[in-house]
Amino acid sequence: MTTTSTAAPRKTGLRVGVQRFGTFLSGMIMPNIAAFIAWGFITMLFIPAGFFGADSPFGWHWAPVAEIIGGGGDAATIQWEGAMTALAEGDGGNFFAYVGLVSPMITYLLPLLIANMGGRLVYGERGGVVATIATMGVIVGTNIPMFLGAMIMGPLAAWITKQMDKLWDGKIKAGFEMLVNNFSAGILGMILAVAGFFAFGPLMLGISAALGGAVGWLVDLQLLPLVSIIVEPAKVLFLNNAINHGVFTPLGIEQAAETGKSILFLIEANPGPGLGLLLAFTFFGVGAAKASAPGAAVIQFFGGIHEIYFPYALSKPATILALIAGGASGVATNMLLGGGLGFPAAPGSIIAVTAAAIGSGVGNLLVVYLSVVIAAVVTFLITAVILRASRKRDLEAEGDSFGAAIAQTEANKGKKSEHLSNLAASAAGSATGAPTTTAVATAPIQKIVFACDAGMGSSAMGASVLRNKLKKAGVTDVSVTNAAIANLDGTADLVITQQQLTDRARGKSPNSQHVSVDNFMNAPQYEEVVEMVREQKESGE
Repeated sequence: MTTTSTAAPRKTGLRVGVQRFGTFLSGMIMPNIAAFIAWGFITMLFIPAGFFGADSPFGWHWAPVAEIIGGGGDAATIQWEGAMTALAEGDGGNFFAYVGLVSPMITYLLPLLIANMGGRLVYGERGGVVATIATMGVIVGTNIPMFLGAMIMGPLAAWITKQMDKLWDGKIKAGFEMLVNNFSAGILGMILAVAGFFAFGPLMLGISAALGGAVGWLVDLQLLPLVSIIVEPAKVLFLNNAINHGVFTPLGIEQAAETGKSILFLIEANPGPGLGLLLAFTFFGVGAAKASAPGAAVIQFFGGIHEIYFPYALSKPATILALIAGGASGVATNMLLGGGLGFPAAPGSIIAVTAAAIGSGVGNLLVVYLSVVIAAVVTFLITAVILRASRKRDLEAEGDSFGAAIAQTEANKGKKSEHLSNLAASAAGSATGAPTTTAVATAPIQKIVFACDAGMGSSAMGASVLRNKLKKAGVTDVSVTNAAIANLDGTADLVITQQQLTDRARGKSPNSQHVSVDNFMNAPQYEEVVEMVREQKESGE
């Protein structure tokens, strides 16, 4: 039994480098999004202006809230002295009343989680431990939420640990491995923590201040909407992670800690532009694009999977101008009316946006909704003009252009339309010009891994689809999981990726079989995989 696997040519150049850098940043942030959401909800509910705070606009004050947010005063010195006094007297309740939850979580927990994940991506658990120790020095040396420092110091500390271990690799006498490994990591962690406290921390403080000043300058001059000129095309080309997770998220968290919300969380996550684009294709598109756009709009707007509209923009590049205009309109609305989110909306669903916006009051929520509506309307109107102007030409060439656009999309996450899936499968080979080869199953398949950039949204959906197909075929002893490409460890028997990512997956797991698909939701290759596994089980291989 064979499965079809497309061997994508190895890509080089600046775009791929930025994509990989953005993927690495995303790999540090995305697995920890739940912690950001937890902090956001604690802040939304328990700060003085929150739902249950002393100044609650709803009158829902709850007495223990003061202990949750820290009741020892606003000044850090008062909080510290009060906490230490309570601890010395054995008064654990008052200790936590002084320390609270809101400030320690954003100052210590969230940056340390990011640093640990960055260290793990570079050098596994050992790298994660040293990265956490080193980043603690940076945090204490700056005394602010040091997200940017964590995203740099974490991977750097892990890389230094990796280079250190190479110095005595294979030279340690048997029985002394644990001693050397633990002491070397501890000593290196101490050195890096001290260096972070005295040198790296102040440096990152200056960089953070410079970036924050640049954003403030754009806001003061009312130029922040111009950022959409970079962000919207970057999204379509999958270059946005470096901007969003490298700049917007760290600065947004700092702003939210000070003011309760940040406009930066909505620059990239606003679902309005994508919704407007898909609605325009629904009414004015042709062929497969028109037929599939309604389902894509539902997934994009409510599921928050923005990547699903990228092929539509790529099939008609002029519509990127509409996305820029829509994104800029949404940013301008929030900037002028003071809209923002209390924590990152991930994924960029209207549901997640609502949860992140409502903590700052109903007025803020209405402003955010207005920014989404305006972004959608502006994008819709401009896209409609573009599609109507080229409708005759599109009717003649739509099949090729849309198929090529799907083939160019690196991570088209989730598509319910069977028509589009079949069209993508038939058009992929000719559209990309990539040679099609055949992968023969030469070993039993016990572990199947779906891999994508972040290892969460699209790959999780694909794994669920194949898992259900295997179950219906009576195959229950094959593991089907999902992971980020960066986390592939070579133990998978079969790796399934989207076509444009297969080459990178081969580099991480060269001994595995690889299958390329165009769409994780409904790929015809799944039936071949199921049949291959079923026949192997029946033949006793």
